[in-house]
Amino acid sequence: MKIAIGADHAGFSLKAALVQFLTQQGHSVTDVGTDNPDEPKDYSDYAEAVARLVVDGSVERGIVVCGSGVGACIAANKISGIYAGLCHDTYSAHQGVEHDNMNVLCLGSRIIGPALAEELVAAFLSARFQEQVARYVRRHSKVRALEDTPPRT
Repeated sequence: MKIAIGADHAGFSLKAALVQFLTQQGHSVTDVGTDNPDEPKDYSDYAEAVARLVVDGSVERGIVVCGSGVGACIAANKISGIYAGLCHDTYSAHQGVEHDNMNVLCLGSRIIGPALAEELVAAFLSARFQEQVARYVRRHSKVRALEDTPPRT
């Protein structure tokens, strides 16, 4: 599978471990950075870079890492067509894909370690949206419709 991955300075070490893990698993990895953990970087830049690659079809899924994972998740979800989820347990990592069509996994490097991150990534990548389940399709359609809803004034 083609995967895009990015991280700010706080997520650099975990991202590096995941790039190695993904490559060993046979995935094609596009690493959008950061390449320097010693220089503060903004998570939003890397969340956007990963999200844009997912939306334009260059990759099938994305992974974004920051300190807590929260900022990266918020930023990624600002891109239309991205359904990012912050997951620190394997159930959410696969269920988010199966029920909610999650296409970007967000992780907090200050919350989890490399071993759990590998399990989460494996669960995320092995899961498929359950298109045959009408209620999941209906719910996802409603979420997609929200993307085009103008803000209330």
